[in-house]
Amino acid sequence: MAAGQRAGLTGQTVVVIGGSLGIGLETARLARGEGAEVIITARNADRLEAAGRELGAKTDAFDATDFDQLEAFFARLPTPIDHLLVTGPGPYYAPLPELDLDLARADLESHVLLPIQIGKLAIGKVRPGGTLLFMGGTGGRQAGVGMSVIGALTAAGPALTRNLAVELAPIRVNLIAAGFVDTPLSATLLGDQLDARREQLRSTLPIGRVVGPEDIANLAVHLMTNTALTGATYDIDGGQQLV
Repeated sequence: MAAGQRAGLTGQTVVVIGGSLGIGLETARLARGEGAEVIITARNADRLEAAGRELGAKTDAFDATDFDQLEAFFARLPTPIDHLLVTGPGPYYAPLPELDLDLARADLESHVLLPIQIGKLAIGKVRPGGTLLFMGGTGGRQAGVGMSVIGALTAAGPALTRNLAVELAPIRVNLIAAGFVDTPLSATLLGDQLDARREQLRSTLPIGRVVGPEDIANLAVHLMTNTALTGATYDIDGGQQLV
């Protein structure tokens, strides 16, 4: 393939860890539409099975934060795979007097140790030039009450991505840093404040609308197919940081 030529996904295998809802599901749907074979995973077996039927995708139900289960999953994967997206759990917010160290430790494992473990397991499984994609966020870039854990992890993500890109080359490693995304996870976190948050964003964001999971999916597939991109963090927040 000539330098700068965009690769497609036809004939390639895309794995989405956390692929039964939201960003993961939309990315799997788009990758499937572009001709990829898709494998999706999630903890909820029933929801995962329904998503697999909808997409015509293979499924594997397990908890990716259990590293023994994760290693067993990689052992079951066909070789090679081409691209892997990890959506991960949402952030943990808590003021220091209320901070639960067990929950903070779990957040650390999910956002730092999980990508490292996946990087280790990707060696020999992800083809040269293939992609590891991780999800981060932009919200923790501003200090505030309850932000200590998420702020530290937001800063760690880009540094980890750069180093994994060097250590795993020629496998490419990138990070998607999202602002508010209108997903089921956001609905769970905000509860009855969700509609007010949507309206606030529609009236203040430069793009004039709320970012949806399909927006993240489009970026994810672009990062999979543009073979010049590695070691970088890509913000996608509709201009939220500007206002």
